[in-house]
Amino acid sequence: MPLVAGTRLGPYEIAATIGAGGMGDVYRARDTRLDRTVAIKVLNSALVASPELKARFEREARAISQLNHPNICTLHDVGHDGGTDYLVLEFIEGESLADRLRKGPLPTTDVVKIGCEIAEALDRAHRAGIVHRDLKPGNVMLTKTGAKLLDFGLAKPTAIGAAARPTR
Repeated sequence: MPLVAGTRLGPYEIAATIGAGGMGDVYRARDTRLDRTVAIKVLNSALVASPELKARFEREARAISQLNHPNICTLHDVGHDGGTDYLVLEFIEGESLADRLRKGPLPTTDVVKIGCEIAEALDRAHRAGIVHRDLKPGNVMLTKTGAKLLDFGLAKPTAIGAAARPTR
């Protein structure tokens, strides 16, 4: 069942639904401690009973927490409140690449810029030993400052990537 505006998850107050997917819903919320807007991804309550899907949700949190890059959505917190598991993510203003593409083709310069930013995000993830595994226009947000890669729900660690991690 979707959360309604005003619902609290720990120190976070739900404001509105901003998306939904197979794993759960995403909400715009207010972090009452830091007075900032965040995005909260809530694991679908029907999936909490599945150890495999709960592990996938936890794997997403671990994957994102290892990545610090301007083209990757930042994880702020993880939580559990009253049977609800959630991730607290950077709130990203903009539109998804999927929504932008529905309006028509992108200019070549934009294609190159967005492609390079996504490639840089994937390179950072791969160097950290993480494979995204769900790259699609719906998982890329276009902002004023550039593209941001989202949704590491299908991400998997790789021994090869971790072994090749640079020491810089």
